[in-house]
Amino acid sequence: MTHVRFTEEMLGHVTFGEEDHHRGAHPDRDGAGALKFHLTIVVDDTERFAGDPRRSARAFGYVESDVLGGRLPVEHGAFNLFVDTEPGTKHMLYRLFFRDGAGHPVTLSGHKLIKNDAGFDVWRDTTTLFTRVLRGHVHEADEAGAELVASGVLRIRARDFARQLTTFRGSARGLYTFNTIFLGQLAEAYLRKGRRAHVAT
Repeated sequence: MTHVRFTEEMLGHVTFGEEDHHRGAHPDRDGAGALKFHLTIVVDDTERFAGDPRRSARAFGYVESDVLGGRLPVEHGAFNLFVDTEPGTKHMLYRLFFRDGAGHPVTLSGHKLIKNDAGFDVWRDTTTLFTRVLRGHVHEADEAGAELVASGVLRIRARDFARQLTTFRGSARGLYTFNTIFLGQLAEAYLRKGRRAHVAT
């Protein structure tokens, strides 16, 4: 079986009671607090991963936030790579189940928006996570009716991204398959639209 694993760390701010991600990301707002996660993401079978339209992987590690109770272990985590949502738009999805410092179940639900907007935005899109903290352990299908705790934005710093690249482990075939998927999906998101436009002219 081919497999791949790597670590990822993201950090930023969320604001309690705020629904808008961008407003929630400001650290100087009332109710704002720092939040980060450190995850190991595991693709158990890259061949199956390649054929899965949701490209699902496991995630484990911790969420850290003083306002939520410190360093909190992830009880169950899921990561989805480049999920097609509409023509020209893809998402990377994160869903982490954990408990706050008082033992209450909490969910971190996040998405990276992969879309070919004006300008060179590949770095911004792939390193920006729009984040919501929800009360309870909330599955994707139930999120619309879930109770919102906080919203904000997490990001990967350049030095953390450089470190992340050194953490990739797996079989040679697994790493090749994963990299082929990753680069192919980026090309589909950012290049093919431009090529179609060029042909149309």
